[in-house]
Amino acid sequence: MKRWVMTGLLCMSLPAAAAVQQFMLDNGLQVIVQEDHRAPIVVSQLWYRAGSMDEFNGTTGVAHMLEHMMFKGTQDVPEGQFSKLIAAAGGRENAFTNTDNTVYFEQLQKDQLGLALRLEADRMHNLLLNDESFAKENKVVREERRMRTDDQPQALVYENMMAVAFQSHPYRRPVIGWMNDIENMTVGDAREWYQRWYAPNNATLVVVGDVAADAVKALATQYFAGIASKPLPIRKAQVEPTQVGIKRVNVKAPAKLPYVLMAYHVPVLRDAAQDTEAYALEVLAGILDGSEAARLGRVLVREQRVASQAGASYDLVARGPGLFMLDGTPTQGKTVTDLENALRAQVTTIIQAGVSADELKRVKAQVIANNVYQRDSTFYQAMQLGEYVSAGLPVTAVVDHVAKVQAVTAAQVQAVARKYLVDSGLTVATLDPQPIGKQTTRAPVAGMRHLN
Repeated sequence: MKRWVMTGLLCMSLPAAAAVQQFMLDNGLQVIVQEDHRAPIVVSQLWYRAGSMDEFNGTTGVAHMLEHMMFKGTQDVPEGQFSKLIAAAGGRENAFTNTDNTVYFEQLQKDQLGLALRLEADRMHNLLLNDESFAKENKVVREERRMRTDDQPQALVYENMMAVAFQSHPYRRPVIGWMNDIENMTVGDAREWYQRWYAPNNATLVVVGDVAADAVKALATQYFAGIASKPLPIRKAQVEPTQVGIKRVNVKAPAKLPYVLMAYHVPVLRDAAQDTEAYALEVLAGILDGSEAARLGRVLVREQRVASQAGASYDLVARGPGLFMLDGTPTQGKTVTDLENALRAQVTTIIQAGVSADELKRVKAQVIANNVYQRDSTFYQAMQLGEYVSAGLPVTAVVDHVAKVQAVTAAQVQAVARKYLVDSGLTVATLDPQPIGKQTTRAPVAGMRHLN
């Protein structure tokens, strides 16, 4: 399960002296450059707007599978050489897949940016896919699923909760895919996915670091301009039907402790200039779980001792619909029902009595402090730019984020709690711990490096 606690608030604001620069190549590749000259490094991230939400039943997990295969080589860069070339230049690289995107990144000395762009452009349209490499990597992905989901009880709860909370939207399917689909996946499935989505007009290149925008533009043009655009499939609107009553799912799995996960359907940021509810939900998550003084830790863990851990999470930016989540582990002698009731009581308190001026001030102070802290990371500057733009939001929304949160009022926080944290839109998933048997130790599988 991903833990998104104040995701947007924990991300940086952009350095005031350097404006974000954007341009587009004739083939549709978006390029975003953020100059940051405090260290002689550069981060390059290539965002493909193709994640698990774009998959079809029967081939779930193919976006993630293709991510693994992207390291298997081209005619000019044989298998294994991509990572070796980056390492030899003193850099590091990796990739990740989520519901919305697949992202490939490198961090290097500033004079090595051309190497990263040359390698990424090459595998954007010259990837070699063969049965032998696919079969080996498929075993790696199966083991990854076992390690990260099947053998992790809280991850199983999250997976089951998503499958129940969403009735029709593809967010209901796991990013890594269902095991049966992985086992029956073919190299043809991966090739079809690559041919469908891997094109410059479905990608955004984000470069942050000690670079000049004009030089980045020249390099991007040199390496990517010769790649032809493709007709992209029409993305049909996928609107989740309105939930009409509480949903419940109970997961039985070997575990030491019970666990409860609650999810409410909520909006995400769509119109950065006009929307206010998403920012209010973000502040609400901070009031419940953003610091030692936040309500869930203070009341449920330390005062009532009904939970050994309790949290709240909300992701401001997404291509699909949003969820506001509460979760926790009950203390010894308490049940998941006790903890669910305690979590719901905290929600009810906010709905009825609102939040205090001190709480609001504390959360807003966190925004400023976290933004200052996160400015030190070129990687997270690039992450936020890529995430916003891939979700269809302007880069100005990144810059405006702090001001938008600072404008949130106590009344707005109370209003979103009253409107969205209601039983008609709630899904509750619980873990019923089963005896833990003798664990089988698995031998490492070659290729387990890119577990994303």
